[in-house]
Amino acid sequence: MKTAATGFLLATLASTAALGAAALHVIELWPEGVPGLRADATPQKLENARVSNVHRPTLTIFPAPATTANGTAVIICPGGGYVRLSVENEGSLMAERFNQMGVAAFVLYYRMQEYGHPAPLRDALRAIRLVRSRAAEFNVKPDRIGIIGSSAGGHLAASASNLFDAPEGRTGADLDQVSARPDFSILLYPVITLKAPHAHAGSRTALLGATASPELIAAMSLETRVTKATPPTFLIHTENDRTVPVENALMYYQALRTAGVPAEMHLWPNGPHGFGMRQDLGAPSTWTLRCEEWMRASGWLKP
Repeated sequence: MKTAATGFLLATLASTAALGAAALHVIELWPEGVPGLRADATPQKLENARVSNVHRPTLTIFPAPATTANGTAVIICPGGGYVRLSVENEGSLMAERFNQMGVAAFVLYYRMQEYGHPAPLRDALRAIRLVRSRAAEFNVKPDRIGIIGSSAGGHLAASASNLFDAPEGRTGADLDQVSARPDFSILLYPVITLKAPHAHAGSRTALLGATASPELIAAMSLETRVTKATPPTFLIHTENDRTVPVENALMYYQALRTAGVPAEMHLWPNGPHGFGMRQDLGAPSTWTLRCEEWMRASGWLKP
């Protein structure tokens, strides 16, 4: 019998297939029931390789080839201003590139403006806990699970990297007992601060609402939340990014340095926001090579 949940997963798989993805499996993040699921939830939408209206978060699994798998995994948070998800350019294509490194990849379809904070954070932390709790099944090591985020997805990845023990990231489920701390973080042109003058106002409004208090805005400005427990981080940005100012990456890098967290940052003078896996931009298009070098030097690509 086809249940509502089955129909939802079939539709999600169809969306993945429409992108030409090589993923083998899609799993629900909250099989026991999505916390705070809206009564008026409608199916998610796919248009121009962008997903919106996510109510039932999932992980799309891209396993590393068995012959080259090294035990490392990444959870990928596509960007889109907490309004939509760029699930191809900052999702499936990125996953396939990390598969080439022997890294298993999991593309996260997380809740956004329909829910606001803390739903995206809960989804990201649940994704880390789920992968870690099923590491053997996914052929990865529980102490080699990183997170990648682009733009607003970078804000979510940085949130998970600093708020992994936050009470608002827990729901009372048994999986709350599993560590949600990523072992490393990779941030592409990330939204970091939600404070003026360098905030991406659209992401702030979608996540926190138009009337968020100064205290909440400060709490979700990640340059203020870095500690020595923040995982090692790889950062990229372009200096003429007209959507998310480069100051976001600069502030976060300085915070990491101050806290003594290992960090590597690559800045290029030119390049558009949201370039993801574009291959026609010269130096910015080499970011995956620089990232692979960093991961190799950090030990994440060793068997």
